[in-house]
Amino acid sequence: MARLPKAVALGAAAAESVGARVRRTRGAHPDPDGPAGWTHVPTEALTVSTDDGVALHVEIDAPRGASRSRRHLAGRTPTVVLVHGFALTMQSWVLQRRALVEAGFRVVAYDQRGHGRSGMPDLSACTVDRLGRDLASVLAATCPSGPVVLVGHSMGGMSVMSFVGRHADLVRDRVLAVALVSTSAGGHEVVQLGLGPMVGKVVGSVGPGVLTRLSRHAGPIGVLRRMGKGVQDVVVARWAFDSPVSRSTVDLVAEMIFSTPFDVMAAFLPDIDALDLAPLLGPLTGVETLVLNGAGDLITPASHSEEIVRHVPGAEHVVVEDAGHIIMLEHPELVTEQLLALISRAQRAVVEGVAVGDKPRVRRTVRDMSKKRRARSGASSGRGRAS
Repeated sequence: MARLPKAVALGAAAAESVGARVRRTRGAHPDPDGPAGWTHVPTEALTVSTDDGVALHVEIDAPRGASRSRRHLAGRTPTVVLVHGFALTMQSWVLQRRALVEAGFRVVAYDQRGHGRSGMPDLSACTVDRLGRDLASVLAATCPSGPVVLVGHSMGGMSVMSFVGRHADLVRDRVLAVALVSTSAGGHEVVQLGLGPMVGKVVGSVGPGVLTRLSRHAGPIGVLRRMGKGVQDVVVARWAFDSPVSRSTVDLVAEMIFSTPFDVMAAFLPDIDALDLAPLLGPLTGVETLVLNGAGDLITPASHSEEIVRHVPGAEHVVVEDAGHIIMLEHPELVTEQLLALISRAQRAVVEGVAVGDKPRVRRTVRDMSKKRRARSGASSGRGRAS
């Protein structure tokens, strides 16, 4: 089993209370009914410069109360680091950020290079290897000591896997747990964009050039977006979700996607297409790992998650029914519960001296019953839904 610092074991006495928090965080997931519902004010915002000069926009959320903040700085409770996916921003984690802070954790989130409020890189530096280095820079700037929990969605999961492969010693000493959400260690289906092998192959091969050309006409495309919002909503909903979500959720995802520069999207696609991160997963042996995906994910289907689990002894694999690619916005309460349960398991493993790698692999299929209750409530109150 990977040995973690004594500070982690001292803080792990809170493991049972973390488990209780899973049940108490439901109120931290409002059902946003407009742009105001997605706003979030961090405790601190800063800029982190990467080793190749890209300015990353980083935000820190601290739990309420100075004493809690000091306890986190002392390294007794892990900092949760959230890494977003392709053509998204840190805002995709907004509901988990609120809930994790409410549960008493310090949270770090950032916009990846070329996304959101972070700086534009040289297009030749739009690679997953660079994303792993960026994560290392963010960790050095925001949590240079103490235990951390790394959570990556889609391309963010690839960032985490790239980081893990480069920093085995740091993973062994400081990474308490890892969650890989709707992601892949490599595979051509990722750049098929849910269009199937035949069409996807065409998009994967000609898409980068098309997107680069489109980037020169961002203004007219913005006008066309506003004129064709109905079409946009249908496409986004099909790509992102596998169950009804609020219209504001669809609008949020569309805004993140279409605000990402087309040339940045184009630059990342060939690297993702040729990706093979499986050889880098070795350092996760002994680290409590959750692999989470939606049964209806068109971008990174369950087969990709199964391949990751195959390389990580003791990993827990959770498949969520009626869930698509952007699962943390589609089923926020369920995702938060899984993250809190992951941290609780990791803390207990340290206290009890359980060798994570010796655990049997667990694969569970779950359903978000809380969302079904909210959907029924929304229908009875007459609120509209996008599907």
